[in-house]
Amino acid sequence: MRESKQLLLANKAWANELTDENPEFFTRQVAGQKPQFLWIGCSDSRVSPEQKTQSLPGRMYIHRNIGNLVHDDDLNLLSVLQYAVDVLQVPNIVICGHHGCTGIHDALHGGVTGALETWLENARDVARDHADELDTLPEAQRVDRLVEMNVRDQLLHLARIDTIRNAFAAGRDLTLHGWVYDIRDGLLKPLMEIDRHTKLDEVGRPATVLV
Repeated sequence: MRESKQLLLANKAWANELTDENPEFFTRQVAGQKPQFLWIGCSDSRVSPEQKTQSLPGRMYIHRNIGNLVHDDDLNLLSVLQYAVDVLQVPNIVICGHHGCTGIHDALHGGVTGALETWLENARDVARDHADELDTLPEAQRVDRLVEMNVRDQLLHLARIDTIRNAFAAGRDLTLHGWVYDIRDGLLKPLMEIDRHTKLDEVGRPATVLV
């Protein structure tokens, strides 16, 4: 059977399962959305946020890109962020990296060209900024530690974007979460949080959780 047909059959089974449990499930979906999270994650096919958190449709507003990066000139991300914060009023934003991220590996070791090379410059900046620690680690640990440092630095980038700064200044109870997903055991591991009370210039390096 062709892979596309398998997806369509799986979709039908999923929809039937939800309506068997709640016949009005999709009718209520039409009424609108009020997600509790904006999830900024990696595009990696192994790290679907809804699946690993068992979230039903409507709980998460999602943006994904290679390396879960926050570029100041990424209109796609900035638009998603503005809509999630200003219109949907999400109370939580998660930036989630993951063990074995090939984008972070490529940022550390090179070997990519074209658009991907340009895209990963942000992550290479993270590697340079934390070279004093990364260079002391065994090779087997360097990528995972860069995954963690990348989540930290992207969360700080996010906190300095006008949409977030304005929300904090208005007294919004908005929390930014930095997590990593460990493919080896399937668990999400919290690294850090930022809210309107956090002094960004005093945020240190989080303890490692990918051990």
